[in-house]
Amino acid sequence: MESESNKSKQKLEVPDILRESVVIYFRNLNFIIFSFLTSLPLFCTMVYFEIYLQEILVETSNIVNLPHDHFTDYFYSTWPDLTIRRFNKDYFLKLILTGFIYMVPLYVLEFLSAIVTIDLASKLHSKEKKMTLKEMFETPFDLSKLKGSFVTSIYVLFLTTTHQLGLLWIVLNYHVFLKGLSFSVLFLVICCVAFAKILRMYLEWSAMWNMSLVISVLEGIYGIDALVVSAYFSRSCLRRGLFLMLIFFAWGHILRLSCYHIGGYEQGNGIFVQVGLFCTVNPLKWVVCMIYFNDCKERKLEKKTDEESGKEAKNDS
Repeated sequence: MESESNKSKQKLEVPDILRESVVIYFRNLNFIIFSFLTSLPLFCTMVYFEIYLQEILVETSNIVNLPHDHFTDYFYSTWPDLTIRRFNKDYFLKLILTGFIYMVPLYVLEFLSAIVTIDLASKLHSKEKKMTLKEMFETPFDLSKLKGSFVTSIYVLFLTTTHQLGLLWIVLNYHVFLKGLSFSVLFLVICCVAFAKILRMYLEWSAMWNMSLVISVLEGIYGIDALVVSAYFSRSCLRRGLFLMLIFFAWGHILRLSCYHIGGYEQGNGIFVQVGLFCTVNPLKWVVCMIYFNDCKERKLEKKTDEESGKEAKNDS
């Protein structure tokens, strides 16, 4: 009995969370079909977004990678000006359009897909009986939570975007302003260290931000309050959150970079495969976040109960 009690108090590690999430996701074929059908609008919008994004990546690469032949002092001194002038009006218009697609239709559709997946995964996790596809579509989502959850998602979008822009700024700052200077190797090392530091923070906090959306859907706590509760529950679980988010971050960017290097945006088929694989795994990410939240919450409440029991025992003595 004591060993079972100790085992129950052991928190789930990263492989345990992934294993439990995969079981929930794949043991019910209807859940996979449901996720596929509800992800179709996201899939279509994301295909459109990825085509524009990868065109921008190609243009940006051509702009910042100026020819390296005939290096002169004048060339080095005018490197930033030459690079900046190559960012023309059409480039910025395409960049604004891509940003709009990401910030409005794509994010709203991803938000809707996330809250539906979280809600249904929680119900499947708490029930032993499998649900039919009809039951999944007929199971009502609490619309009273929709507005509050969307408010939380706006905070998450802001925090996510600012950190992504920080990472992008480091990369562009090196290529546009520092790459052609003396001691460029030193600047490269500094930029790599800064990039790694911000990326680590981004991944750790992404787990907390995603947990706040789970809290909004399951607990009815919204906005700043959801972020505060999420920070409280995940305070001692940052390492697990980091590795969980790293898996999905790497998956998404490996797909994107692979498609970019084969010129998938020109052929079209590559984009469809990339987005299809991403949308297949994306619901699993939210199942993982739901399991991660439940485990962090359970361990935090157990720790609080143990502390209160210890205080009572000390007072009684």
